[in-house]
Amino acid sequence: MATYGVPVETTATQALLDEVQRTAGHVAWLGDRVRELDYEVAAGENVEHPLVWGVTRRKIGGDDAGITEEAAASVWLKLYQQERAHLVRVAEAAIRAGIEERRIKLAESQGMLIALAIRQILGDLHLTAEQQALVPVVVPRRLRELTAPDGGA
Repeated sequence: MATYGVPVETTATQALLDEVQRTAGHVAWLGDRVRELDYEVAAGENVEHPLVWGVTRRKIGGDDAGITEEAAASVWLKLYQQERAHLVRVAEAAIRAGIEERRIKLAESQGMLIALAIRQILGDLHLTAEQQALVPVVVPRRLRELTAPDGGA
């Protein structure tokens, strides 16, 4: 487990990519909290909408003790908006850094290596003409199955 402030070895590219993904997770989680507030209204549990109305102050003791409710954005909504803005900033930084472009180039080069390996394997097998005729049908189908949502099953 990491301790707050202890250096962790990484690269600038990886740190930026990690931040984009981490922030996207925060946005999704906070979005769920905001939707839960909407659900409370839909279920008739609140008269005022909790996204813009609620407790803004609680004080125990003293002449001004009590609870204050007023129109104000929910803390969940504020956090959600802040995290969304942060996601946009880190995504923009990642785009400026060319991270996605590099990932695409890497995937393309890996694809070319796989294609080369398949061609070499098929060449080493000394397939008959009939078997070679099946290659353009069978190989692409099997490769597409690898990326199918159900794993090709």
